Amino acid sequence: MKKALLICYLILNASLLFSQGEKINVIVFGAHPDDCDIDTGGTAILLAKMGHNVKFVSLTNGDAGHYAMGGGELARVRIAEAKEAGKRFGVAYAVLDNHDGELMPTLENRLKVIREIRKWNADVVIAPRPNDYHPDHRYTGVLVQDAAYMVIVPNVAPEVPPLKKNPVFLYSEDGFQKPSPFEPDIAVIIDEVFDQKIYAMSAHKSQFFEWLPWTAGNLEKVPKEDKDRLEMLANWRSKAPNDAFLKCAEKWYGNKASNAKHIEGFEICEYGKQPTDEEIMRLFPMLKK
Repeated sequence: MKKALLICYLILNASLLFSQGEKINVIVFGAHPDDCDIDTGGTAILLAKMGHNVKFVSLTNGDAGHYAMGGGELARVRIAEAKEAGKRFGVAYAVLDNHDGELMPTLENRLKVIREIRKWNADVVIAPRPNDYHPDHRYTGVLVQDAAYMVIVPNVAPEVPPLKKNPVFLYSEDGFQKPSPFEPDIAVIIDEVFDQKIYAMSAHKSQFFEWLPWTAGNLEKVPKEDKDRLEMLANWRSKAPNDAFLKCAEKWYGNKASNAKHIEGFEICEYGKQPTDEEIMRLFPMLKK
């Protein structure tokens, strides 16, 4: 009897060790190079540091968003910046060859998304909600939603094997109130990696220090020195977590949440797998009280 119990104990512990060593595959979709960085950069760093696999995918090449260059020249710049940002985040970074400002929720683009999710063998898929000021952002959300069920259908994009299980699909944070405000189900405190997130984001020089300041009429105020640019970017991304984020963080971190300065939030999409709290803690192992 004791021997049988010992064998069961060893088997149980072996399975626990295996599950603890299992790699989590997370894929994040954005409309443009830099979108994934803003929405999930801190979470990506934390997962990568734990040895898990994260991939950022930009559905367009960003070839329209600049005041002094465009087309192939700008696309090459944006792709190079994304590659450098990926190194700094510790993630894979893919930029698809769709024109900036022209993304449409076509079957061709849906199949591209399905293939990306399958090739990454994703456990978690993150994308924006399909309501936003920018059509590329909206259609990124639509495309990922449309792929949510199809990733497990064998006869869709049959050249890439279907996933054996549906991933968890999550929305990244936004501030839009209509038709409904963003409601975080998962809150990841990123204080310990916030500076690294800012440094990684700063690889997108043409976006954060040229294009966005130009659209805001503040181009002449952009600092020349890298340290000052990092401070500018950090100030832009620093905002006190609101009550909804703090309440959500408290669920996952307990009292630690009250001191959080930087939180990335995610809302569970109604499509895809509906995870339990235990499954969420496995997929986001940084969540601990």
